[in-house]
Amino acid sequence: MHNIKDIRDNIDNFEKSLLKRNIKIEKANIGNLDKENRKLIQDKELLEKEKKNISKTKDQNLFEKSKEISKKIEKLSRDQSEIKIKLDTILSSLPNIPLDDVPVGKDENSNVEIKKFGEIKKFDFKPKPHFELGNSLNMLDFDLATKTTGSRFVFVKNQLALLERALSNFMLDTHINKNNYLEISPPLIANENTMYGTGQLPKFENDQFELVLDDKNDRKFLIPTAEVILTNMVKDKILQVKDLPLRFVASTPCFRKEAGSYGKDTKGMIRQHQFYKVELVSIVEPNNCNDELERMTNCATNILDLLKLPYRKMLLCTGDMGFSAEKTYDIEVWIPSENKYREISSCSSCSSFQARRMKARYKNSKNETNFVGTLNGSGLAVGRTMIAILENYQQSDGSIKVPDVLKPYMNNMEKIHNN
Repeated sequence: MHNIKDIRDNIDNFEKSLLKRNIKIEKANIGNLDKENRKLIQDKELLEKEKKNISKTKDQNLFEKSKEISKKIEKLSRDQSEIKIKLDTILSSLPNIPLDDVPVGKDENSNVEIKKFGEIKKFDFKPKPHFELGNSLNMLDFDLATKTTGSRFVFVKNQLALLERALSNFMLDTHINKNNYLEISPPLIANENTMYGTGQLPKFENDQFELVLDDKNDRKFLIPTAEVILTNMVKDKILQVKDLPLRFVASTPCFRKEAGSYGKDTKGMIRQHQFYKVELVSIVEPNNCNDELERMTNCATNILDLLKLPYRKMLLCTGDMGFSAEKTYDIEVWIPSENKYREISSCSSCSSFQARRMKARYKNSKNETNFVGTLNGSGLAVGRTMIAILENYQQSDGSIKVPDVLKPYMNNMEKIHNN
């Protein structure tokens, strides 16, 4: 959410910044609504002052005048509320302002590669895609999931189910014991205000799985990412600077309609309606957001380093960033069957954009109350990590070598194979 005072003070800069994100605003309309809102507030305050002065006189002759003033105040309040709703509706639909070092562009084609890491394995056979490997092992069943639930779901069985669980536990242990994140087991359902706080609503309502409840006014949603629920842990709070940074980690299922990706990645586990993800969230002082983003991204890439999977780090352009982000790094892992890198994590700094929506604040060293900074990132997407292991560790006989760091989590198993 944007601060109308900041916009008012420099609306031309605000307009230019959003143009970088391919968003054109009607600045005249925003300016007019802001002026009208402030005028109505001022008019109401003047009448309230006049009514208060009449009350102090205790003059019965002014009783009717006081009643008329009350009616005017009520009307001004209604009018001001309507104008405020219009203004807030516009502001709540506008994305965050990108930082100056974010490349300007319309889509993923303008993203910038920062660096490649790891060695890409050279196979002496044609590597198979993960869904063929999983099918041959009889451990990934997409057809059964389609029958029981629908498309973009999967049954994960036997040793691959163990691998999925091992990955979650390995990631959690690493982030908790090495990176000092606090483990949270959160609710998997969020209410409307919580979804609004992190920017999923109102703009991305069509991407959410909403629950059908008896009370239509009590809107609840399955979480699209644990970011939503973890970030809102500081909603409506005033924290102390000594308690910052707060760092949370959770491993949860996530649920997304993928409404905007019809026809993309229809085979396999790349784009599912339900998937597991280990999510990292940081709450910091706003001026520490950039350093925390680098730290969080390193925490995520370290998982791939330990798994010995090749990847690259990308700086997203203005047109490819998420709604709430001011700067985002994507981590893309190498997928041999596709001969390309695919996203496995996205780490974003949101500055105070989400905090303003959530009313999440802190007292700084001068005892001033300011909004906190929020960050989120995948550490990592479990399903996509499993895909990368299946494909990068596949053997010519269709078995899958188990990465060394995962063996303690998988009963010291050396290989995944079909007995």
